[in-house]
Amino acid sequence: MKKYRGIIAALIVLLQPLHLAGQKQYTSYKELSAEINQLGKLYPGLCAVKSLARTGSGKDVWLISIGSEPRDSKPGVAIVGGVDGSYLLGRELAVGFAERILKNATEKNVKELLDKLTFYVLPDVSPDESDQYFSKPQYERSLNSRSVDDDRDFKADEDPCEDLNNDGFISLIRIKDPAGKYIESEEDNRIMVEADISKGQTGEYLVYTEGIDNDKDGSFNEDGPGGVSFNRNFTFNYEEFGKGSGLYPVSEPESGAVADFLFDRFNVYAVFTFGPQDNLGQPVKASERQTTGPGPSQPQGQQQGPPQGPPQGQMIRERSIITAILKSDEPVNKLVSDKYHEITRLKGSPVSVTSPGNFADWAYFHYGRYSFTTPGWWYPVEKGKNAEAAFLKYAEKNEMKDAFIPWTEISHPDFPEKKTEVGGLKPFVIHNPPADSLESIISNHYRFITEVASMHPDLEFLDVKVENAGENIFRLTLKVHNKGIFATCAEIGDQFIWTRIMRITLDPSGNQKIESGQKVQRIQRLLGDETAEFTWLISGRGSVQVTAGAANVGIITTRVDLK
Repeated sequence: MKKYRGIIAALIVLLQPLHLAGQKQYTSYKELSAEINQLGKLYPGLCAVKSLARTGSGKDVWLISIGSEPRDSKPGVAIVGGVDGSYLLGRELAVGFAERILKNATEKNVKELLDKLTFYVLPDVSPDESDQYFSKPQYERSLNSRSVDDDRDFKADEDPCEDLNNDGFISLIRIKDPAGKYIESEEDNRIMVEADISKGQTGEYLVYTEGIDNDKDGSFNEDGPGGVSFNRNFTFNYEEFGKGSGLYPVSEPESGAVADFLFDRFNVYAVFTFGPQDNLGQPVKASERQTTGPGPSQPQGQQQGPPQGPPQGQMIRERSIITAILKSDEPVNKLVSDKYHEITRLKGSPVSVTSPGNFADWAYFHYGRYSFTTPGWWYPVEKGKNAEAAFLKYAEKNEMKDAFIPWTEISHPDFPEKKTEVGGLKPFVIHNPPADSLESIISNHYRFITEVASMHPDLEFLDVKVENAGENIFRLTLKVHNKGIFATCAEIGDQFIWTRIMRITLDPSGNQKIESGQKVQRIQRLLGDETAEFTWLISGRGSVQVTAGAANVGIITTRVDLK
């Protein structure tokens, strides 16, 4: 009997990988960490893994640097997942990209890409948030583990959600009450919506997240575990004292480490973010006029006659605050969006979720890079229709079982004499596709990123000419051409101190001397397929070296013989 048990056990071990090989599941923090570190061991020549920071609960924020050496000296692309804990797909897309590009590194086109570019992959920048998917009770969490007094009652984390029906999920409770503002949706009576007075509707239900009023302040679950959202903790459009925004911008180990890392990488020219914001499903448009607001103060000039405006000594000035994509960046966003639809075959787009202090906006407006962002998956919602009702229709059509928890009556201590029910959409289902569709979604996004990366800014010298001007003087003329589709930097970042200035340098040799023209000159921003021309007069025969570029576009060099 022992002999047969051993054979059976061996067969189970052998067959288990075959059983799992075709399956892709959402991965926990522990599983994701193991996958990431395994990549570093399997591809040591092309991949380096390190932890940028640790969260308050001790979870690592992992970085995977991919490309041939020297990685930080080549143009770079940052790929960021996990900016919002509810959007688990982003983590899978980021690490899935890393796995596929390393696996395909011997293919000619991929090898050429890895020789020219470096990919900085941050699969999960908010692991405290996303790992709630793998904990019980399961609920959507967008806050890290920092303890915060959300309701400002001098107590922290004292009013969390509770699993009242013990099903392992935090959903909703609805209480039959004429003082409530909610009614059942006409599109799907399982969904609760606010009553519309303009349509003659009056409320019938109170609706809260599942739980009780622990601190008896009349609010439910308003001060649960954790307190700061990665995707609300950045400097652009930061919301002071906002829910989940933190004590100040970039206050958290996670956001601080990511910002510091990127600011140190002058070679990064584009950032891809997987999260709630979206400019790929629906590209954004430039604005003719930018919003204005108060800027740094300076004294008013002297005036003749009665004072006009602020009293003497008061300082004020108006400046432009850029709040929309700039004109020459708009066509690139449109091009990349078109490529996204073509490759992923996703139709339409969801209504883009905006939030103050979000990472994708920061990457464009304050980091000054091309910033592309998408949830990575969505379901169709007709204009004017309820999104949750549309999801249930989509779920039924695609046989997504158990997406909704049926309303079930319970006894609630805060509503002892009123009919109270627990139910609603399961956590995470509305933002993340079923696990059995992950493989195809990851493959499409891998192809999308690699194709867009191949459009990177790429310099070359053209029309190099040497003319003998007589008396041992030579005129050297050449053009610097951007043969890429992307501009050499985003227009928003052209004047940023975090964007390296492109330079062209002429290095004479021996007794040669530059008679006309500058040894070092700035190359203005070049759009895709744009050219800049330079000319020098040089006395003396021999060869000169010309070097052009910057960290975010790469450096090119040529030697020219003057004879």
